[in-house]
Amino acid sequence: MYGFSLYVVSRGSVWQARAALLKGAVMAVCGVGVLVEAALKIVRGNVPAAEVMGGIGLLALAANLASLLLLRRRRADDINMRSAWLCSRNDVMANAGVLLAAAGVFLTGSAWPDLAIGLLIAAVFATSAFGVIREARHALQRS
Repeated sequence: MYGFSLYVVSRGSVWQARAALLKGAVMAVCGVGVLVEAALKIVRGNVPAAEVMGGIGLLALAANLASLLLLRRRRADDINMRSAWLCSRNDVMANAGVLLAAAGVFLTGSAWPDLAIGLLIAAVFATSAFGVIREARHALQRS
């Protein structure tokens, strides 16, 4: 997504709106994916490995936080940059949630903290996706 966002930076507002529309769709798919994963965990009754969750979550948080900080000053430039910033913000929030879930799983020995955080992450992705898609569609209609 970042590569496509960079590709459309100088290609005009229609391309930027299309890129944002694509990112909105990807965010929606991610939200659905998290919901499906949560449902599978409920059905299977698996308890995730808290240590693995924490380690991967920490590495992902560092990478996504760096991206978020790089995009921070450009988030108001146009819809393309705003949607890229929202993707990074969502990833940082999801990574922080995974760390909280890992701690909850470690302390309780239960999958429920992971499931609860997963549902919150899905809601964040869905909310952002609908907002970005709505904004991108308006931008395309104006063009």
